Amino acid sequence: MARYPFLPQGSVFLKFVLEKNGITVEDLIEAPWLEEVRARGRIRLLESVMHKEGVDAATTIDLSSDLGKMTESLSFLYAMLIVCASFNERLLARWVEGEASRADQLFGMDKENFAILAKSYISDIKEIQNRGVATYWIPMSDFIELCPRISGNYWRLINRPVKNGWVCMNPGAGETSRQRTARLIKERIREDLTNSCVDRMNKMDDSFAELFLDPVERVTKLLSEQVKDEMPMTAAIREDWPPCFESAVAELSQGVNVNHTGRVFLASMSLAMSLTQEQTCGFFSNAPDYNADTTSYQINQIFERGYTPHGCAALKTSARCPVSPGDDRLCDQEWLTHPLKYLKAKQRRRFKDGGGVTIIEETK
Repeated sequence: MARYPFLPQGSVFLKFVLEKNGITVEDLIEAPWLEEVRARGRIRLLESVMHKEGVDAATTIDLSSDLGKMTESLSFLYAMLIVCASFNERLLARWVEGEASRADQLFGMDKENFAILAKSYISDIKEIQNRGVATYWIPMSDFIELCPRISGNYWRLINRPVKNGWVCMNPGAGETSRQRTARLIKERIREDLTNSCVDRMNKMDDSFAELFLDPVERVTKLLSEQVKDEMPMTAAIREDWPPCFESAVAELSQGVNVNHTGRVFLASMSLAMSLTQEQTCGFFSNAPDYNADTTSYQINQIFERGYTPHGCAALKTSARCPVSPGDDRLCDQEWLTHPLKYLKAKQRRRFKDGGGVTIIEETK
């Protein structure tokens, strides 16, 4: 439980650790003897904010000792309280992605406890041994619920062996069956962590949040600087970007897992906006499953084949339109049926105002 404090059973365990050691929230914030806990919590937060190549699952804490177990588990609680006290959705998404990535790695390595851990997040799991190699099968209902959140052909049901309502998570792309299953479970962990933190935020009053004012200010400042550094500069004027394109870029920069439609749209829209392939690849560098070679190949395919960006109707159907009626007057126009029309209208207005910007041809 100290290694996996994010488990659904973790809240009970954390309360037990606090009570056993006579620790209050105030102690967690300022007691000198808990500085190591806070330091470990700050490292967890820092890794989540800064991670570009993935969060390090390793820890130097000795989990065989009671002190080590207390430090590791309460560091998670301390980091989570800072995130909740920030009331910052971007920080929340970044931290959740970091902890979910850590869980993905740890689950994939934990041969002894994997089946037990998996059942905390999915309805059931079967392990089939063949010459000492384990292959895992999970219920189709769990796979269907979680797979749309992951990009790649492996995660399409049509590409998975299915038998009597069970889906085979066979090895792929250099990963074992256990690692592939852990990747799927990561989506449930991300969902659970997000819901738990949102619930804490809704219940947290201002006086309690103020106790974390200093660490919140430090980490939010760091996050702002990191996001600014990661955001690629393009030839397009950012104020002209349609909300759907802006949303896809922002989510990926925060480590949010954008679905397949959103990724194809981002790449094809970049092509239509005359961005380079290198610039477009830069948008994906913080994606949870980012691989430089795979991303470069897929974007090259879209550029070579001249994909046309999805229209508004398709984006709404695929949950990639972030705009509700009244949010953006331009999007509310009846004739606004495609993001390129949005971009063209913005550029025409800028041109009339003396900006002299080249107007992108409207898609048919």
